Amino acid sequence: MARLIRTARRTFLPSSLSPQTLIQRLQLPSLQIDKPICNSLFQIRNYISDMRKSAFEGNILRILRNEIQYEYEYAPPKQPSTEFDSFAVEDQPGEQWIRLRGKYGEKEEIKIEVTMFDGSIPIPKSSEDGKGEDMQFHISMIVDISKGEGCNVLEFVCSAWPDCLEIQKVFMLRHDGMPPKPYVGPDFKDLDDELQNVLEEFLEARGVNDELAAFLHQYMMNKDKTEYIRWMGKLQSVVEK
Repeated sequence: MARLIRTARRTFLPSSLSPQTLIQRLQLPSLQIDKPICNSLFQIRNYISDMRKSAFEGNILRILRNEIQYEYEYAPPKQPSTEFDSFAVEDQPGEQWIRLRGKYGEKEEIKIEVTMFDGSIPIPKSSEDGKGEDMQFHISMIVDISKGEGCNVLEFVCSAWPDCLEIQKVFMLRHDGMPPKPYVGPDFKDLDDELQNVLEEFLEARGVNDELAAFLHQYMMNKDKTEYIRWMGKLQSVVEK
């Protein structure tokens, strides 16, 4: 048996081959792909990727153009008002605030900062069946009244609803800003009823009233549409580049 094994080794494993050489010969040859074929496959992949990207961006642009056209045709925004009663309106495109400035008498300066819609509450529908709910939008206002440089500022934090104005808080601010931890007083609704009435009359005499609240809601409805169209236009320009 030992002689048979030795004979087989001489027959199938020549003594001139080292183990390393034998292993290399027994290994399967690696797959070789021509470079032109690789380049073609790479180009095809890039082409498919570019086509998908182009189709995706084209769909975004189509939707944006249709939406912008719809907004302009259905209910186009109006030219915003630059004044209301004794107030001048300051509105910077792209901002979520507007400012109103006015005077009362010879000394008082009034500055009002107003947000776009920042909240809402559900209300019953005004339809005959009375089913379902509508939304009533909320606007926040800060009214600063001062009597010149160096004087303290009387500040009112208010809520503007479509048909009324509500005072939430009243602050007394130093002309150089609030101290680190000022006493800010109670909520307006916790004040004495007579004091509430005279403070409301104080604002009404200066044109900060229910009519101003109604104006601001109309103004912000228009601004909301204008800013939305402007935002879509900016998005469109970015996708097109």
